Parts: sequence; C-alpha cells; structure tokens
Amino acid sequence: MRRNQVAVVGAAETTELGVIPNMSQIQLHADAALNAVADAGLKLSDIDGIATAVETPQQIAHYLGITPTWVDGTSVGGCSFMLHVRHAAAAIEAGLCKTVLITHAESGKSMIGKLPRSIPADSLQGQFEAPFGVYGPPSMFPIPVLRYMKTYGITHEQIAMVAVVQREWAAKNPRAMMKDPITVADVLNSRMIAYPFRLLQCCLVTDGGGALILTSADRARDFPKKSVYILGTGESVETPMVSQMETFNSSRAFKIAGPTAFREAGITHKDVDHLMIYDAFAHLPLYGLGDLGFMPHEETGKFIADGHTRPGGKLPLNTNGGGLSYMHSGMYGMYALQESVRQMRGIAPAQVKDAKISVCHGVGGMFAASGTIIFTNEK
Repeated sequence: MRRNQVAVVGAAETTELGVIPNMSQIQLHADAALNAVADAGLKLSDIDGIATAVETPQQIAHYLGITPTWVDGTSVGGCSFMLHVRHAAAAIEAGLCKTVLITHAESGKSMIGKLPRSIPADSLQGQFEAPFGVYGPPSMFPIPVLRYMKTYGITHEQIAMVAVVQREWAAKNPRAMMKDPITVADVLNSRMIAYPFRLLQCCLVTDGGGALILTSADRARDFPKKSVYILGTGESVETPMVSQMETFNSSRAFKIAGPTAFREAGITHKDVDHLMIYDAFAHLPLYGLGDLGFMPHEETGKFIADGHTRPGGKLPLNTNGGGLSYMHSGMYGMYALQESVRQMRGIAPAQVKDAKISVCHGVGGMFAASGTIIFTNEK
C-alpha cells in the first residue's frame, strides 16, 4: 500500500463507556457507528464498505440499513481492527469501495446480547490446553511472563510500574474508568489473580464500542474534521500454542507486523512521537517495546520504570490509560486506534505536544495475531 493514500475522516466511541446495561451489543455497534458517521459529516447511505469482528458484517449492515460493495469479517482477537484498517485501505486504493465503516462493540460487563464464546472439546485448545487448566488469558499468560522475567531480568516492580504509569495518563482522561493514583506497592498488594499477575495488572472488563470511517486522501480534503493519514500497516498471524510455547520470550507475529509497517511508512523508531501498545495485561507493553524494535527486551522494564513513557516522558505510551485503566470491553484494539486518531487530530484529553506520527500496535488471540498501523497528521 502506498503511503498517505487513505485517511481516517471519522472516529468515535459509544456515547457511554463502562457499564451500559440498557443497550445490547448490536445497539452499541450502532451507537458507535452513528457517532463516527456524524463525526465525519456523512450519512449512512454514504457508506459502501463495512468491517467488523465477532458480529458479522451482514448483521451490522442489516441493522444499519446499508448495502455495501465490500465487507471484511476478519476476526483474530483484539487486533482485528488494526487488520480491518489495513484491509480497508487496500480496498479503497484498489477502487473496491469509497467509504469504509469499521465498527466494534462488546457488552463485556453487562453481557446484553453478547454472542457466547466457547472452546469446542475437539479443537486444538480443547484437546491440548483446557484439560490441563489453561483456559483463557489469566491462566495462559503467566507461564511465558515468568520465563520472560527470568530471561531478561525483568522485576515484579517493573511490571507493576506499567500499571502505575498508565493510571497517570488515565487521570488526565475524563472518560477513563479508573483515575485514582496508584503506587507500585498498591499494585503488588492488590489481589492475586494468577501468579505473577495481580488485579491491578489485569485489564478492566467493561461495555462499549468504537468506529472509524476511512476514505481516500483526495476525498478527505472535503471533510469537516482534521483527517489522519495512514502511513504504514502490517499484520501477521501464527498459532497460539507456537507463539506461547516456542520460546516464551517473544512474539513472531509482533516481529512481522511491526517491521512491515515501519518499512511501508519509511520511518525509524526515532520518528515516533506517540505509541499505543495493546495492554490486556501489564507485561504486553514490554513485549511490544522489544519486538517492535524500540530497544532490547532487557531494557524494556527499566525504560518504563525510569519514567520514559509517563506524561512528559520521551516516548508517550498508552496515553488514554490503556486497557488497564481506560476501558477494555474484551477486544481492545479499537480503543487504541481511537486514541491514536485523537492524538493525531490534536484533541486527546492528554494531548502529546506537536505529535506528528503515532504507532498503534495490537495483539490478538493470545499472541496468535498482530496488527500495526502507523498514522500521521501530515499529508
């Protein structure tokens, strides 16, 4: 994909975030979609492309009354929406559609109209993981994290500092779920979930959603809000068991998606003004900093503990508060994308001064998938 040929012209989250017991999951989709359409100054009839995950594109199209010429139902976990951005940009550039709506919503807390998730007994996970007690992220992530800590000398205090710093960012965000300051001691004294993770190192469980609208850069000039251009994209997938059990210390999908996006964007790490790394658990920013090539893994814990990612630091990271303090309805990637767009528009609650390039990196399916989008506000 060529640089700066496609732009985000609409971006919005659901009217409310947090606990929303009066709206079903598909209603949350519609709320986010309508907010994004209004943000772009469009009508639903202007949309000719739809992408979503969990809910199918046909369900969203039917509910909104849209008949698209292009659809994408890629569903690979929390980074699905990064992949949707990449696919939509390619489709727009290829002339398959003109205006794409990417929508996401989950009733993760209230469970109203939420599609059930199950692990079939005859699946690979059902046969080789679930019988041994490995069932879901809290029981899957701890083993590789402990190996990561041992290999690279990462301490409990350094991982706890991820949550502390992101709470500092959340305190600046009126829509964040958790705003009260916390300390490393608070994190390490919070309730144990699955060693080494304690409660404040695990993501929130909330309701909410978000949506983006993409179109060609040429058309973007006519839209009322500041356009944000797509500079580079990358994606990759691998099997969860390979990514978790091969080395414990890295994600091959991260190492493909990130460098691909950087090469396409034609930038180096020094060019990055703002960074979002999916943080369902507190260790993920460490993996991201290392696998994306910002620094060796041995340095990631100290980098955060020394304050380089906190407000005023040299690499602002997860500036909305992240999944640990902002919100996390189950698939967080959309909310990371929303924050990157806000930063590039210059309207984020905790705005990074003079930010021109934002890297947004997502993970999905227990490290089995990854997507990276690089945005810029300069055409």
